[in-house]
Amino acid sequence: MQMEPLQMMPVRQVAMRAESHLGETEDKQVVKSFGEYLVDSLKKTNELILDSDKWNAALAAGKVEDISQVVVAGQKAELALQLTLQLRNKATSAYQEIMRMQV
Repeated sequence: MQMEPLQMMPVRQVAMRAESHLGETEDKQVVKSFGEYLVDSLKKTNELILDSDKWNAALAAGKVEDISQVVVAGQKAELALQLTLQLRNKATSAYQEIMRMQV
């Protein structure tokens, strides 16, 4: 009796994933820390200020055709700086309040 070799079929990888209404199978989103948000905000504020300076230099050199772009860039930078200063003031005030607490 003659034996024939087994013919194997290629096996496909099957990805099994169950859906849940509770969300435990969903991929977890990366959550930024407060420090990361703060650093990102300070970088964005700095970028806005540098952009405003660039527009002002272009205006002084006579390279700007529409002055409204300079005004908008300046207002964005000013608003971002005011917000940053208010956050600093609130954080300082909260720190001072905590330091006044008696343990």
